[in-house]
Formats: sequence, C-alpha cells, structure tokens
Amino acid sequence: MVRAAPVLRGGLTARAAWLVAGLFLCACGILCFLEARLGLPPWDVLHQGIARHTPLSFGVANECVSVAVLLLAWRLGARIGAGTVANAALIGGFIALIQPWHVLHDLSEWPLAGRAGLLALGLVFFGVGSAFYIGAALGAGPRDSLMLVGSLRSGARIGAVRACIEVSALAAGVLLGGTVGVGTVAFAALIGPTVEGSFWLISRSRLHT
Repeated sequence: MVRAAPVLRGGLTARAAWLVAGLFLCACGILCFLEARLGLPPWDVLHQGIARHTPLSFGVANECVSVAVLLLAWRLGARIGAGTVANAALIGGFIALIQPWHVLHDLSEWPLAGRAGLLALGLVFFGVGSAFYIGAALGAGPRDSLMLVGSLRSGARIGAVRACIEVSALAAGVLLGGTVGVGTVAFAALIGPTVEGSFWLISRSRLHT
C-alpha cells in the first residue's frame, strides 16, 4: 500500500537526471498510445471535448486544463517546483523529437495483438517514468501534483486517487463528446495501479534514500 512518492538518492545533478529520464519515458508512453490507435488517454478525451464546444484548439484546451488543475493542486497544498515546469516543457519536446522517426510510423500498422502490446508498454513507460520524475523531488506536473496532494489529504492509496482523477476526467470528456476507445478505458483503470506499483518497486530498491 503506497500513499507517498519515493525520493531518489543523489544530489541536485543526479535528481535532475532522474527527472529528465522520467519525463522521457512518459513521452515514450504517450507515443505508444498514439501509435496503438486504440483510444486517447482520459485527459485527452476531455481536451478534445472542450475543443469541440469552445473556440479553443486541442492544444490550447490542454494548456488551460493544466493551469486549472495546477491551481487546484496548489490550493490543496501541493508543492510546485522546477519539475512542474519541466513536465510542461520537456514531454512535448521529447515527443516532437521522437515522433518523426520512421520506425514509429510502422507501429500503427501492426495487427491488433501487437498494438495491444504497445498500449501495455505505454502504461509501463508512464508508470516508471512518473516514479522517476516525481521521485526526483523537484516538483510534479499538474495532474501528478493533484494525485499526490489528494492522497495526502484523503489518506487514500495513490493508485485509488489517480484512478478517481482519471475516471472523473474521462466522464467529463465523454459528456462533452470526446472520443473513447479501449485504450482510454485501459488507461483510466490501470494507470493508478501502474504508478503505485512503480513507486513500490523504487521505494524498495537501492535508488531510494
């Protein structure tokens, strides 16, 4: 049972390296979901729904929701740091860097079983990447900050809090007309346990302080 993130060993340079590595893995997870073509993650369903009902583009809706979630997390007592800014800047940058690679273009043409495996790999990337970048203790991104402060204030497990947040975002997105697929449901149901499991493994490894 996990109710707090692990803290990784090392000074500022080492923790900065963990932060960047974790965000790179999160970017890889997003690309796995995109190329699997089995449904958007819940928050992107919400962004799509908002874009359909407002003058905002998908990208601008993403930014507006991020700011709103960050303000909510901050009001609840979340710690905002360099990792919060890095989350917003580096994940998109890594995606822009990796996405043009020709090897990725063939992944969406894989048979269903292969794309399902790609989706599962994306979940693993998300879980491990979240544990690394949050464990660097330099500040979590907006949604992860809300997850952590929600667990702290409620006393509930991190996995349960994350699942509730994802399901809430998904429900709002569906009501607004966002597109849902099997990958959406898988992400909403499994990202919480995946992140919590990654926290548990790291907290019992030599990487933990």
